[in-house]
Amino acid sequence: MNVICLVAGLLVAPLGEAVTLQWTHSVQKTLWAEDYRLQAERLQLSSARVEGTGAGMEPPPDAVYRDGAWHYTPALPLLPAVTLRHSPYVAPYTVCVAADCRALPAWLPGLPADSVVSLQACPARR
Repeated sequence: MNVICLVAGLLVAPLGEAVTLQWTHSVQKTLWAEDYRLQAERLQLSSARVEGTGAGMEPPPDAVYRDGAWHYTPALPLLPAVTLRHSPYVAPYTVCVAADCRALPAWLPGLPADSVVSLQACPARR
């Protein structure tokens, strides 16, 4: 059985079958969130939310504004992975599993300040 994992070199953090990825846009300073589910060993981006617009990252025309954010369902195929850049120059991504939300370095202790991190399927630890 596979789960969604965070992977950075030899660092691996198994998370579960569903995760939420959150970040603050570095220019607009608005919160973005994406919900991923594991499907057929790939990631399905099932929904997304953004608190504001601008800096070339507009929500699509079918987005609905509620609870302080634009909500929409991205029209993307299943993804083999999502690549993230962990940098000392911007706030770290936050990953939530159920109600447990932590910054990338908390999920991956020892993560170098400047790293490439992948959100991908991996075997569940037993």
